[in-house]
Formats: sequence, C-alpha cells, structure tokens
Amino acid sequence: MNAFARPARVLLAAAAAVTLLAGCGTEAEPAKEAAGDKGGSSAGAFPVSLTNAWGAAKVEKKPVKVATVSDGDTSIALALGIVPVITPDVEDGSPFPAYKQQALDKLGGGKPKTFDDTDGTDFEAIAAAQPDVILGMNTWQMDKEYAKLAPIAPVVTYAEKEQADTLTWQERLKTAAKALGLEKKADEVIAANDKALADAAKAHPEFKGKTYTYAVVHPEQLSYASFAAQDPGVFEALGFRKAPNAKNYTPDKNAVSLENLDELEADILLMTYPFGDNGLLSADELEKNKLYQSLKVVKGNHDTVVPSDNGLAVAMAYPDALSASWVVENLTPILAKAVAGK
Repeated sequence: MNAFARPARVLLAAAAAVTLLAGCGTEAEPAKEAAGDKGGSSAGAFPVSLTNAWGAAKVEKKPVKVATVSDGDTSIALALGIVPVITPDVEDGSPFPAYKQQALDKLGGGKPKTFDDTDGTDFEAIAAAQPDVILGMNTWQMDKEYAKLAPIAPVVTYAEKEQADTLTWQERLKTAAKALGLEKKADEVIAANDKALADAAKAHPEFKGKTYTYAVVHPEQLSYASFAAQDPGVFEALGFRKAPNAKNYTPDKNAVSLENLDELEADILLMTYPFGDNGLLSADELEKNKLYQSLKVVKGNHDTVVPSDNGLAVAMAYPDALSASWVVENLTPILAKAVAGK
C-alpha cells in the first residue's frame, strides 16, 4: 500500500492537483523516444503477449504511439523515454512538478496532448489518438474500463486484480517495458534509483536505526501513514525503521484523533498537508496544540513538514518510475535536518 489511504487517492488527484503535471499544452510528437535510448535499450522480441486479469494484450511490433490512462502510467512512459500521444489531464492547469518538467525538457517533445479526466477516462479521445498500445499499470479503474479500452489497442495492465494495490513501481515499469521493447531501459532506471538510495544511505549513517512516523493531514482526518503494513519505500531503504506505534494502525484504521497525538511519537516526525486549507487543520494549528507540543520528538525539534507545493508529498505517497530518484534527492536533506533537530 502507498502512504495515502486508497480512498484518498481520487480526492488527492482532484483537490491537490497543484502538485501534479500541468494541463493541456501543445500537442507532442507521437511517442518520441529519448536520444539516449538508442544505445541503452533493447528492441525486444515481438510479437509480445502479456496475460492480464481480463484477458491478454498481444503487441505485434514495437509500439510507436503510446496512450496512458493514469498519471503513474504517464510517468512510466516518460521514464522509458517516450512522450505519450495522449494522457489524462490530472493537473488542471497547475505547474508541472520539477521531475516531470525535467523529463519533458530532456525529451524535447513538448507537453503531451491530454483528455479531460474529470468524469473518468475519455475513451473517444484515446481512440482518436490511434495508439499502438495503452498503458494501464497504475489505474484502479481497469475492472470497469478494460472492455472499452481493449478494442482501441492492446492494454498493458496487471495480471491479477489485487495487483492494482500491491505491485511496486519497479514491477509496473518492467511489465510496461516488456510490451514496449524497452526492458534494458527499465533496468537502467531501476539501477539509477538503487544507486541514489545507496549513495544517500552511505552519506547519512546517522539515519540507521532511527524510528520515524509519517502523518498526512487529510480533509476528514489526520492519518498515520507509516502504519505497519505500509510499503516502507524510501525511508527504510535509507536506514530508518517504523515507530513502535505503527503496529496500532492499518490501511483501514489509520486515523489519529487530536486526543491521541502522542501516538505520533518517534525519533523523527514528518507531517504533510497536501490539501492545504481543505485539510482538517493547518500546520500552525497543530503546532499550537499543547499535546503536540509535549511530544519528545517536537521538544527536540525533530519534527518537520514535507512540502506539497513542489510535488514531493504526492511523489512520496505514489512513488513511480520517474519520481523515485528525485524523491531521494529532495527528501534526504529534510530527513537529515529532522534527525539533527534543526
């Protein structure tokens, strides 16, 4: 599971769109590959047949035009060096997060053509783009949408319905890469992220063994996001471990009442407010709370806020192939300051 509870995912995409990819722009060249891909990625063997939970996707030849049905699938395409022919407009005109803008600048394909996803996937717009393949590795709507997408083009998605929640970004990337003939490129992306993590952990030995709590202020509750079953993601790869109270929370039971703020206690405490003024309370309101002020982690200045305006909070919650290394780069200094009590 990811750091935000599943019911909040759709809400986050709508209410915190400021953190995501910018809206409609100039139409990009179809599935333009990065120049660096020519020497670094295998062409793959075609045809490729991938079994999924609803049937199978048979890709006859290396795709040129790729459509995506979620923001995470757009990230997969960009990480593999491809500008999709059409993507969902998850940003509603807000600025691109830095890591996506960097990828698009590198590819030189301009902003992808988008469809309005306010009411869900626009099947007609996708069909009009005439894609060779549709990426659906990061959507929770495939059970409802596969039958409408499959007649348009082969749909690359997960093998079992449960995998909508359980696959790692690495697994999603590798499955998509197989369908695109870019398996070597996927290996390079994963290796780069592994190196970024290893380098950061080596540079910060003070992280090892420290406990952490990560909490998210949603509109309806303050959520204990680093619950026991939560995918540890970047934190534990850097040497941290979950706080003892993590065992008291689950994906379906993660609300922390203001009367129980002492449940947040840990060596470091990370808070984030991705909904801004629509959150249950502001950072200022929480920091003035007497129980919050009494926490050892707060008294020692080991609490900090993970920014959401630059996309970091969302990227942490939904790690993907494009953002993973960027998260390491931007989160590590925040963690270092929290450990040091600065």
